[in-house]
Amino acid sequence: MANRPDPMGIGLAVLNRIASSQAIDKLGLRKATERAVYQGAKSGFQLAANANRTFKRVKGSGTPQRLGATQDSGLFDLTPTEDQQMMVDVIGEFADEVLRPGAEAAEKADDTPKEVLDQTSEFGLTLLNVPESLGGLSEERSVVTGVLVNEALAYGDMGQAVACLAPASVATAISLWGTDEQQQTYLPAFTGDDVPAAALAVAESRPLFDPFELQTTATATEGGYRLTGVKSAVVRGTEAELFVVAAALDGTPRLFVVESSTPGLTLAADPSMGLRAAGLTKLSLDGAVVPETALLGTADDYRECVRLSRLAWSALAVGTGRAVLDYTKEYVKTREAFGEPIAHRQAVAFMVANIAIELEGMRLVTLKAASRHEQGRDASREVALARKLAAEYGMKIGTDGVQLLGGHGFVKEHPVERWYRDLRAVGVLEGAVLV
Repeated sequence: MANRPDPMGIGLAVLNRIASSQAIDKLGLRKATERAVYQGAKSGFQLAANANRTFKRVKGSGTPQRLGATQDSGLFDLTPTEDQQMMVDVIGEFADEVLRPGAEAAEKADDTPKEVLDQTSEFGLTLLNVPESLGGLSEERSVVTGVLVNEALAYGDMGQAVACLAPASVATAISLWGTDEQQQTYLPAFTGDDVPAAALAVAESRPLFDPFELQTTATATEGGYRLTGVKSAVVRGTEAELFVVAAALDGTPRLFVVESSTPGLTLAADPSMGLRAAGLTKLSLDGAVVPETALLGTADDYRECVRLSRLAWSALAVGTGRAVLDYTKEYVKTREAFGEPIAHRQAVAFMVANIAIELEGMRLVTLKAASRHEQGRDASREVALARKLAAEYGMKIGTDGVQLLGGHGFVKEHPVERWYRDLRAVGVLEGAVLV
């Protein structure tokens, strides 16, 4: 996958942040972390409640800071680096011990508990794609690491994973495409202890939505832009303090940084079939005026944003699909009918095998797309393939998971019905998450 460990391993940096926090004792992760960390831990972090804030605008004084490219060994290797594996192990344990047990309660509440969001902030999720010079974890950009993290979190629960990753997606967008002024104004909030709720708003609630044919518009005004339109599936929008909004400027899709205090911006609940723990909302912009400095990146950067978002959704589908496979494998071996486990029935065994085959194909193409992107090569074809497979087979895996459990698959006693509903989102949503 063309991943080479940098001098300050990003996985090790994440583990050091976790090891320095008292929160891991509450989550039961101290033992796993102490096994992994072999370097001095940083100082502890204090949790603070998120509150609406005023982002102090800082005038840019130079060129923006960008992450460097990961060094390429020239080999196609699907083996994670030691740093990546350590990070995935700890985040995977967090997903298994915290996200999965709390999934049902989070879905009923239509929100992810703040305590869970605080812990993922301590993991440094918002810092993964922020340069070390700006308070992040690394000086090298690793799309593959982002894919592995998304997969590990979604194995616990996709809805909560999306809620946890939303602020990191906004930090990633500003880090990748922001000007020096935008980075200096907004990124300090994401690298501190009190990480703001933030959301990437691209989707619109209309049939056959195309992210390159936006109905939300931006009109140039004296000293800024006027935004008009409605965005849907905005993660935790009612709590968000900062948005990155997609709107058409002179017919060309662009990104804009919009603060929650902007007049003309309103939010409403947007109940959904799946991803209920992500607290999806509808964002309405009724002539909301933002300054010229709100324009983020170029038209090419917007296209890159869509690709990276689709890659992130593909990784989430892989993680949730893996949860379906592991759960159904055990179920069919213990569920008996006609005096024997139903796994002995050829039709059942073939269906489970097909899930494994489809899942492996999804994961391979997703990692290949991430690897090509990390190497600086054109990955548009691979991203499109990953999106196609994740949308089609992700939905099929969810359907087969419900079918394998029969009547049990239709009731909330078992999690497969929730995974089915979450996987349906992969083919219809745009934006929200980035890698």
